[in-house]
Amino acid sequence: MAIEEVPQQPDNTAIPGDRGDPGTVAGEASRVTPMMEQYIEIKAAHPGCLLFYRMGDFYELFFDDAEVASRALGIVLTKRGKHLGRDIPMCGVPIERADEYLHRLIALGHRVAVCEQLEDPAEARKRGGKSVVRRDVVRLVTPGTLTEDSLLDARRNNYLLALARARSSAGDDRFALAWIDISTGEFRVAECECASLGAAVARIEPGEIILADAVYADAELAPHLRALPALTPLPRDVFDRATAERRLAAYFGVATTTSFGAFSRLELTAAAAAVTYIERTQIGKRPPLSPPAREPPGATLAIDHATRSNLELIRTLSGERRGSLLAAIDRTVMAAGSRLLAQRIAAPLTDPNEIAHRLDAVAALVENSAARTELREGLRAAPDLARALARIVIGRAGPRDLAAIRDGIAASAAIAARLGVLVPSCAALPRDLLAAAAALRQPDGGLAAEIGKALADELPVLRRDGGFVRASYDSALDEARALRDESRRVIAALQVRYAEATGIRSLKVRHNNVLGYFVEVTAQHGEKLLAPPLNATFIHRQTLAGQVRFTTTELGELEAKIASAADRALALELEIFDRLAAAVATASGGIKQAAEALALIDVTAALAALAVERDYVRPDVDDSLAFAIEGGRHPVVEQALAKDGGTFIANDCDLSPPSSPYPPPRAAEETEKAAAGRIWLVTGPNMAGKSTFLRQNALIAVLAQMGSFVPARRAYIGIVDRLFSRVGAADDLARGHSTFMVEMVETAAILNQAGSRALVILDEIGRGTATFDGLSIAWATIEHLHETNRCRTLFATHFHEMTALAAKLPRLHNATMRVKEWQGEVVFLHEVVPGAADRSYGIQVAQLAGLPPSVIARAKLVLAQLEAEDRTSPARKLIDDLPLFATRPTATAPARDEALNKLLETLGALHPDEMSPRDALEALYTLKAQFARLKPQLDNFSR
Repeated sequence: MAIEEVPQQPDNTAIPGDRGDPGTVAGEASRVTPMMEQYIEIKAAHPGCLLFYRMGDFYELFFDDAEVASRALGIVLTKRGKHLGRDIPMCGVPIERADEYLHRLIALGHRVAVCEQLEDPAEARKRGGKSVVRRDVVRLVTPGTLTEDSLLDARRNNYLLALARARSSAGDDRFALAWIDISTGEFRVAECECASLGAAVARIEPGEIILADAVYADAELAPHLRALPALTPLPRDVFDRATAERRLAAYFGVATTTSFGAFSRLELTAAAAAVTYIERTQIGKRPPLSPPAREPPGATLAIDHATRSNLELIRTLSGERRGSLLAAIDRTVMAAGSRLLAQRIAAPLTDPNEIAHRLDAVAALVENSAARTELREGLRAAPDLARALARIVIGRAGPRDLAAIRDGIAASAAIAARLGVLVPSCAALPRDLLAAAAALRQPDGGLAAEIGKALADELPVLRRDGGFVRASYDSALDEARALRDESRRVIAALQVRYAEATGIRSLKVRHNNVLGYFVEVTAQHGEKLLAPPLNATFIHRQTLAGQVRFTTTELGELEAKIASAADRALALELEIFDRLAAAVATASGGIKQAAEALALIDVTAALAALAVERDYVRPDVDDSLAFAIEGGRHPVVEQALAKDGGTFIANDCDLSPPSSPYPPPRAAEETEKAAAGRIWLVTGPNMAGKSTFLRQNALIAVLAQMGSFVPARRAYIGIVDRLFSRVGAADDLARGHSTFMVEMVETAAILNQAGSRALVILDEIGRGTATFDGLSIAWATIEHLHETNRCRTLFATHFHEMTALAAKLPRLHNATMRVKEWQGEVVFLHEVVPGAADRSYGIQVAQLAGLPPSVIARAKLVLAQLEAEDRTSPARKLIDDLPLFATRPTATAPARDEALNKLLETLGALHPDEMSPRDALEALYTLKAQFARLKPQLDNFSR
């Protein structure tokens, strides 16, 4: 019969404190209990954190912390005792469910300080009756420093991002970013200007951002910082440049950071701030981080936050993974592989050679289906090595993490052997697979064998539960277990005997960490044990709401024997665990390399499986400005249609400079100065597929540069350095931005930042305002893109008047969505063809949407009235009368403004009501003379 373990109930000790500043209460220590003195001291040392204060089997929260936690977690708020005449709010969570509650608090933006008991209560009692169990904070739980699987999404990285700023008198501040995932050890550093900060942070998607107090308080940065998640301002010493290199070197135990590469002072500051914060939150423990890897500027495709949202790269606009590009292409079988795939989507490369190496690896597994299948089967057995390793090194692991190391090392060796079989079928393994095979051989197989010998077949989650060491692994442990188990059988027999002797069949012998073993009966049976003759045997210990607890002399004696044997057995198991964990930590370098290699192979094999499954092709990627897609398809929409038995209509797209041939030459001859990309002006009705066409080409560029095959018959893509998307409509009421204002802000970012290597997709610019205003903005925007930005662009519009621009802008080409009318209804063919639409079929789409027939009929009458007027003449007149955007004399604008300002100043100084006729006449002559002097400047501007 098993003896049931029950959670310790919170005792009734009055825990005084103060609802105000903990420091104030500390000065009144003489008026509080020793336990509360300890609580106040610990709480004061961790302001801004909810304090999980360990008391037996519960974490208790008091005062304001209790009120905040009870609201956030939906748990009961109680009151325990008084302090300074006021009730003490209290709530608590059981230790076995602490991770669940921590996850909810962290998700709500709270930080939690976990305060543990550092000694057994019996040790405290030896120091005197009023001695308090030693407690201290062992960990600060923050959104960016999580390691437990129960607190993390297995398929997503959880980054801590440090931001360091360098001020400039010219106003062009620079920022360094250092981001770390302590659950995997990844550590990267980069630098950017202020204008690119939002895009850099959007790419990383940090769980928490740390920055200096001064930066956080800077009013000029408030618009940039307000949109960032989980900001944690820190004191100046964390971002101290003078000590940055020393702190970073000390973390890795080296004399200098030179071996890590060349870093700027600003980058070192951010990197040192990140590791300093990790040490402080982990209370001195150091996760196994990789040395910081510097990303040079321009190494990855720059994608701002708006574009990432519009293209739904990682998640949809509603925040779901399902329906995103990542969900559509993710064929990985490991959590680590899924994380790496998300990283590649978020940061496609801009180096054609590196992209080619990734494509070579995918191609090798596309061609060898047997190897691909076997590798993927082997990967399914591989656990999340990186996260298990991190927990072991920082002392937060359980027996299953050791098992993960064992299984991961075994899987690495098996996959490395399988990769070797690929060599006969290829001239040589591609570079990336060759490096991965070498990394998989780094872990020590002997370590895996030793762990395998030690661990039992069935493993508990927590090491404190014991029972994870295999029988016969350690003789001393076997002896302790035998004594413990025999004693427990005696306890079980004692429960049966007590139940028979008292006639109380529901009597139980239970155990918790405070009372030890005790006899528990219901309240109605408690009176029987308190009365003679049974009270001579059963000694009262505790009365609760529904139960009464007793002990006996016999039970106390047995408990001492059991405790000694059980404690000895658990202590031996923990010693074995610590010894194995230390061996794993020593071998962490090789294990980390193997973990990274497994993830790389998983992504490569997954992309190969996707290419075969969906008929993707290898893109040609080089340094040109080409962008030629034959038979392109939208990777997400295509799969959604396939599930319903539909077929996606493929379309071509060519934004290459007019001089770019296809297929690509072996050496790109055109240069950025000699050529610029085309602009396609796409017209057609709603529901015809314009937005899908725009997005699919942007997604094909992302896939190609992340190293994936693409959904097309053929693709030739010159490197894109920046990707911009202005698609869809949304407001930002928190910032006071209407839908149209958001549209204009995003359009302004494109026009101000896009260069000749950028790829821009724009949908319905100007539709959020009056017709003439919107047409004017769209008109000027497309001229600017053609003459100033000179980038590859897809521009969808309902302003059909703009199609006339193709006659004047040589790189502007008209394209339209094919439709057919049948018996008064419109049929969408979803084909993109050369030409321009002459109508938008808006009324037909409105009819499909279910507008009332009376509204549809009235709309047709109004449309007929409007179409009776000639609306094409204004467009032709604009083409004939307006100069092109680039030919306007913008350089003379300052002179024009100065001349007008002088005239306006003179006029503004006049006060007609106070002037005599003579004064007015003199003023008129003065203005005429001044105008005569300034007239040449105004004439130059008008010309």
